[in-house]
Amino acid sequence: MTSPVPGPTPSPHHGSTGAASGQSYPAPSMPPVAYGPPSMAPTQPAQPAQPAQPAPASFAAPTGEGWSGRSLTTSEKSTQEALLALKSEIGKAVVGQDAAVTGLIVSLVAGGHTLLEGVPGVAKTLLVRTLAQALDVEMARIQFTPDLMPADITGSMIWDAGRSEFVFREGPVFTNLLLADEINRTPPKTQSALLESMEEHTVSVDGTTRALPAPFMVIATQNPIEYEGTYPLPEAQLDRFLLKLELPLPSRDAEIDIVARHQGGFNPTSLAKAGIHPVAGAADILAAHEAAARVEVAPAVTAYLVDVCRATRTSPAVRLGVSPRGATALLRTSRVWAFLQGRGFVTPDDIKTMAPSTLAHRLGLRAEANLEGITAANVVSGVLAATPVPR
Repeated sequence: MTSPVPGPTPSPHHGSTGAASGQSYPAPSMPPVAYGPPSMAPTQPAQPAQPAQPAPASFAAPTGEGWSGRSLTTSEKSTQEALLALKSEIGKAVVGQDAAVTGLIVSLVAGGHTLLEGVPGVAKTLLVRTLAQALDVEMARIQFTPDLMPADITGSMIWDAGRSEFVFREGPVFTNLLLADEINRTPPKTQSALLESMEEHTVSVDGTTRALPAPFMVIATQNPIEYEGTYPLPEAQLDRFLLKLELPLPSRDAEIDIVARHQGGFNPTSLAKAGIHPVAGAADILAAHEAAARVEVAPAVTAYLVDVCRATRTSPAVRLGVSPRGATALLRTSRVWAFLQGRGFVTPDDIKTMAPSTLAHRLGLRAEANLEGITAANVVSGVLAATPVPR
């Protein structure tokens, strides 16, 4: 089946696999085999790899051939169509970032959170604002700075002179979509204020626990440059992000389209005037979440998913592999991806599609691997190439 939420157009440097419609999709690049599982290690010493430019997250379109399972019900198909309309609506304002749009939708439906990484000016903030506009949900933005305090995020108790008592004033975290802009520019104490919200969807202040609105999603951004004065996210918090998506610079054709739109009067600060209207709502997201949870996973596919995650722990380039939380995260994203494809069952290709963006940021590489220019994405690609696929 052709992907209803396709990734970016493949570049000449990538291979492609044909979908049912004849479209081509990028295939994951193969890493140096020295950093796959031990069985893949070559007998000759590996040459130091040249640092590669980070590739955009790509979402191939598995066809599901050779696998069968239940079909979507009429109501589930209606929910799927609402998500496809959501992606199309976002595309009216955000050009050349199809993979990031897809990833945000997958993460939102799966009930997770997303870390966006890209240089300034690649539409990270615009993407989140457009998603909120097309969903008709509330959005709040926090600009993370070194002097930001935890209470500035969660809220605090203030004195109400009229009532002669302390009352709770909600912080910006009480919203549906929370944009944590440049999250790595605030100290760990403030970063950790989001941990309870991300994991439990609650906020505890002054001994009282308060629930956050549903759906709730944290979309954090960080720049891959200008690391001076930043506080890298600890591995425990990185593991809380369901997906990490890289927003690359647009292609030449996409950039021409962007400039032409601005030349024609497009104003990114006024999305309503740009024609962005709500095409789905919170009820559609919650319905999609429930439908994705009903997507079937065969025992052989489950075993393949676990084998992929366990293989990351034995790779010679890795000091910290994927935890069981990462394995369950891959299960959630694979189910949502299968649902977006119009299927009620998961195939190994779904796991291959979602593994790079779900697992790579959870890996801790050895210092020697970093010196040789090996990336976490290289390791995940090597593991996928070496792990036997069930038939």
